[in-house]
Amino acid sequence: MAELIFPEGFLWGSATSSYQIEGAYNEDGRGMSIWDEFCRTPGKVMNGDTGDVACDHYHRYEDDIELMSEIGLKGYRFSIAWARILPYGLGSINEAGLDFYDRVVDRLLEKGITPYATLYHWDLPQVLQNAGGWPARATVEAFANYADVVSKRLGDRVKNWITHNEPWVVAFLGHALGIHAPGDEDWEAALATAHNVLLSHGRAVNILRENGDENTRVGITLNLTWADAASNDEEHFAAAKRMDGYQNRWFLDPVFKGEYPADMLEIYGEVPGLQDGDLAEINVPIDFLGINYYNRAVVKDGAGVGPMKLQFVEPEGEYTEMEWEVHPESLYKVLKRVHEDYAPAEIYITENGASYKDEVAPDGSVHDTQRLNFLKGHFVSAHKAIEEGVPLKGYFVWSLLDNFEWALGYDKRFGITYVDFETQERILKDSGKWYSTVIEKNGVDD
Repeated sequence: MAELIFPEGFLWGSATSSYQIEGAYNEDGRGMSIWDEFCRTPGKVMNGDTGDVACDHYHRYEDDIELMSEIGLKGYRFSIAWARILPYGLGSINEAGLDFYDRVVDRLLEKGITPYATLYHWDLPQVLQNAGGWPARATVEAFANYADVVSKRLGDRVKNWITHNEPWVVAFLGHALGIHAPGDEDWEAALATAHNVLLSHGRAVNILRENGDENTRVGITLNLTWADAASNDEEHFAAAKRMDGYQNRWFLDPVFKGEYPADMLEIYGEVPGLQDGDLAEINVPIDFLGINYYNRAVVKDGAGVGPMKLQFVEPEGEYTEMEWEVHPESLYKVLKRVHEDYAPAEIYITENGASYKDEVAPDGSVHDTQRLNFLKGHFVSAHKAIEEGVPLKGYFVWSLLDNFEWALGYDKRFGITYVDFETQERILKDSGKWYSTVIEKNGVDD
């Protein structure tokens, strides 16, 4: 077996998000978010679970950062809870919320862990939702104000910013399919949301730079997939192209080319709320692109998914507990395609991981061999892309901790650390121990 060594300085990290781990939903002045409301809507979240306590990271962040240090993480990607900073979305600033992230950032830096802060990971203040939410253009201005408040406080120490996590999810799962908060099923609202989230990204980039220094770097994280046709039939190839447009190009093209893809405009029609100058603002140069990759999509022509006539098929193979196909080869394809078609200066894998049915063994360990093998296969694919010229600079494993998995509650475990949600005990899984060795030698066995 050959050892694949990654470039010197490659950033190995892990990732979390505020609503999924923090808890303390009503403490120290935090306002309510759309996920607090969504969780309280009967039938929306499995078992009626909420993020009220989650991993109690708000109170246990020091222990969690100590765990990161023991693993050897070089970087930590976390998100900031908008409603913890601005309980009403705008106006009065909650200093206690900023103090919390001050403490988190300072402790990370003390441990030699580089903070990567995401401004928005889906938890819009409920007050803003009541005023129209992301489909309303006013939310763009509110986000710009939020970016200003946070970066003025943390920008002296946080040098790596991600404006948004997965605008596709915010738009389509939240506003078209109703699976995520706020739970709407309105295609026009989804398109308006996608545009306003991208516009708020462009507006925030300049604010973050102005409040930082010459070392400040700003990017956005997109969840990208590789779309394969279910067969060689022409109509299924066309469906795969639509899938690529739906999930990938609708977000990549505005960010990197300053335009929406023409073939998707023919399907969607006009972009709700698009104004002169918007696309130029979205197209502001960024320092890096974050890619979240979990699985590929295999599709065929047929009824389903909005106006696009898409049906998903499940080829034979290995699947995770999320019923997502394990397909590391498609990570390589995504990385190569993004590099060749969009040429971002730098790329980071900002999320990659898998859910499996983990249990604590009699010896007190968690032997998650499937997750270990999942990560290993994807690391190998990432290394192949680097060898072929892709400027991949880091890799954040999802997730540091088992956590609140959105509409699936606590039923799915993605962590490299097991969390007992009754006692809040943390147990580093075999995958986490193995990941520590990968970081230490900056390489993986092929």
